Amino acid sequence: MYRYDQYDLTLLEQRTAQFRDQVARRLSGALSEEEFLPLRLQNGLYLQRHAYMLRVAIPYGTLSSDQLRVLAEIADRWDKRYGHFTTRQSIQFNWIFLEDVPDIMDRLAEAEMHAIQTSGNVVRNITTEQFAGVAADEVLDPRPLAEILRQWSTMNPEFTFLPRKFKIAISASTTDRAAVKAHDVGLYLYRAESGELMLRVLVGGGLGRTPMLGVVIREALPWRHLTTYVEAVLRVYNRYGRRDNKYKARIKILVQSLGAEQFAAEVEREWNLIKDSPATITKAEYRRVAAFFALPLYAAASEADPADIAAQHADSPAFVRWCRRNVHPHKVAGYASVTLSTKPGVVPPGDVTSAQMRAVADWADRYGFGEVRVSHEQNLILPDVRRQDLYALWQAAEAHNLVTANIGLLTDVIACPGGDYCSLANARSIPIAQAIQARFHDLDYLHDLGELTLNISGCVNACGHHHLGNIGILGVDKNGEEWYQVTLGGRQGMEAAIGKVIGRAFRAEEMPEVVERIVATFLEHRVGDESFSETYQRIGLAPFKERVYAEQGM
Repeated sequence: MYRYDQYDLTLLEQRTAQFRDQVARRLSGALSEEEFLPLRLQNGLYLQRHAYMLRVAIPYGTLSSDQLRVLAEIADRWDKRYGHFTTRQSIQFNWIFLEDVPDIMDRLAEAEMHAIQTSGNVVRNITTEQFAGVAADEVLDPRPLAEILRQWSTMNPEFTFLPRKFKIAISASTTDRAAVKAHDVGLYLYRAESGELMLRVLVGGGLGRTPMLGVVIREALPWRHLTTYVEAVLRVYNRYGRRDNKYKARIKILVQSLGAEQFAAEVEREWNLIKDSPATITKAEYRRVAAFFALPLYAAASEADPADIAAQHADSPAFVRWCRRNVHPHKVAGYASVTLSTKPGVVPPGDVTSAQMRAVADWADRYGFGEVRVSHEQNLILPDVRRQDLYALWQAAEAHNLVTANIGLLTDVIACPGGDYCSLANARSIPIAQAIQARFHDLDYLHDLGELTLNISGCVNACGHHHLGNIGILGVDKNGEEWYQVTLGGRQGMEAAIGKVIGRAFRAEEMPEVVERIVATFLEHRVGDESFSETYQRIGLAPFKERVYAEQGM
């Protein structure tokens, strides 16, 4: 993984010293909260319902085991012994005292981490899929290009005050596991017939109040032009994006108002001015960065398939289920990637205790090469596990409640912290997630249902990506009471779709029953082994709506 050079270290040292001074001035009263607001936001610090929240960047979702131990230390010393992993592959600490933030920043800097640009109207944390570099279906590890984008965008003075926040995702696999189409800029890396690496550029994706999927504005962009082309996109957005209305300030609104064709033409005109500038990525620069992501020295390992390993332990049905759902293909024979579920149903989705973080760090060292990944589904991944070690890892993880075999299933709920923490939320997300997980606790039943995603957001900002869930739940306020709107048919991936609202909202206590009726409708109409998404595409919204509202006067 990438290691900071002297430029990174110097920037971080200066930035943390600057913010320490700003915090001191706020505590002394020299800065008002209004004056402090833009300063703290660009350092990832939010003021929430009960305390400050600090969001720490995890670029492209990659952590070293030592960095994860530092996050555990922060949770113990300055928070309530846990952290919350987010859909942006970052981690949030929800109970921070303002006077402690400079010390936390210093501790992060020592571990080559920071919270810069995790909030504010800037380019946010660059994301990619959790299996980058080890996925069997990728054309190239996308993380070196993501790292180049990170370096280019960090503290870039031209893009420090954009009209609104800006999110970029890159994928290099045949399956999009990074929700690329839901980003302001989405990038697909692929190999042309000539063998040259190319980028497909999408612009204008985003969820929130007005959910949209990105549209392609450039095919076959040579990879070396990545930064200059993204710069051209940002320049057009910076120039024409609205600043008079924050609800209409995202790039998706600009693309919609201009039209994709005209927006693309504006970008091409801007790009022609800079495409051969020094910002063009040279092969030497790519090789320099890519060297940090070289594959480890894999030892000879058993090439047994996870299914064969599961068969060896047929007396342990729980292990067999886990291999089926949580163990994933690896590009190197004899290895697998393992997802550790943070969704056992007894804690909020994405919450991981300091003790669990230390355990995962230890497993990363013992069973892998000291690396941990964070998925946008809020789970943790060990990317390089020898297949022969799977059973030992499962036993170790079981003791720490990290082996729920529900990846991609209904209880693998994606949820924001909601009204329990966030001052923007209209309703709570966590109790709804836990009530649904409790209703569908039978793992055998969940496995019979197959792939079925459920996402929950506490407000229209859509931090829980509810629009992309097969079942999406949005918290809304009705006369000071918490209600929940349901969408169906959302999905991510290459065939991404935005869910459709089924009708009027429901009370919190009704939600488990609503989901049960949706599932019952799916099973009634399912043909063979169809997934929920396939059944929904075939029969449409009407049968689900009729079943949900027909019973008990809903």
